[in-house]
Order: sequence, then structure tokens, then C-alpha cells
Amino acid sequence: MSMRHTTKARRGAAAAALAAALTLTAAGCGGGDDASDDSGAAGSSATPRGKAGKGEASDGADASPPAAGAIGEMKGPDGVVITLTSARRDDGGFVTVDGTLTNRGQKPFNAIHWLSKETEMKSRSSLSGASLVDGSSKKRYLVLRDTDGECLCSTGLTNIKPKESRPVFAQFPAPPESVTAVDFQLPTMPSVRVRISG
Repeated sequence: MSMRHTTKARRGAAAAALAAALTLTAAGCGGGDDASDDSGAAGSSATPRGKAGKGEASDGADASPPAAGAIGEMKGPDGVVITLTSARRDDGGFVTVDGTLTNRGQKPFNAIHWLSKETEMKSRSSLSGASLVDGSSKKRYLVLRDTDGECLCSTGLTNIKPKESRPVFAQFPAPPESVTAVDFQLPTMPSVRVRISG
């Protein structure tokens, strides 16, 4: 938690300066494909939330049901699970997705496969490769970043030990108000449909 507060001031100022400059929108993205056709739409005055992160499970993961209050769950290889708890539309024109990453596997996990394909993105071992997809308008929204090239998402997702959990988040440009549900996508993980609140 202290990492969130430490980085908030630095990233908040940088994100505000970047707000008007970041407007990337792309068409032609399906609801379940990877971010190859991507380009997100950038929002304004996004406030960074912090660092932390996780993956998904299928090999070695248990078959336990999603936690109470969860809005979605992604299970990937090596027992890594992301339980999404909210997708909230915030003031300033962005959507914040929160959740918990849990390593239900047998070996430490590093989020090296979840990175953005954008070469300018500096964040490593993070959720920088996450996206929101609005299937109805064929638009993909990428994780916001600040002027230093850091993602407004959980970072430092390394050496997550078996049975360890970490809070994770990612901030995206907000789809139009009429869009109430989107697909949350992360490389190597199955996408999950989530409803946007707020």
C-alpha cells in the first residue's frame, strides 16, 4: 500500500500533463483477440493508483469458485488467478479496474508476459499490456501512461510466491457513457466480461 502513496504525487502531475496528448483509438478489434490491432483511447487527468500485480491459472490451479463480491475471474497457466473486484468509471474520463492476483501454483510467478507491446512503455513486470475492449464499437482501450512512460497500473509483479496474493489495478480511458460492459483482456489470459459501475 505504501508504494501507491509514494508514486501517486509524481505520477499524478505527469499524468495531468499527458492527458490532452494521449488520444489513441483504433477500430477493428474483436472482443476476444489479443492487442495486435490495438490503440487505446487516452483520457485526461488520470491519477495513478500504485504498484502490484498478478496472473492467471489453468495448469496447477485449483477449481475454487470466484471470491464473494468478484465481478470476474481470470485463470491462467501455472496456477495464477486474477480476481476482479470492480471496474469503476471515475471523474476525469477514465475507468479503474481493481482486483487481486493470487499465485495458486507451485512456483514463483513473474508477470513478464503481461507487458505492453508499445516500445515507449517503460513499466516492466506489470499489467501494462492489459486492455478493455468494447465489442459493439470495435474499440480497444489501452492502459494509460504518464509522461515518463510508466503505466498507470500495478508494477513490480515479480517473485510472487505460491499462495501469495497482491492487489492489482489498471486505469484506462473511459468508453462512452452508453457503454456499460467491456471485455478485460491480458496477454496469456482468457478475457473476462465486466460491468462498468459509476
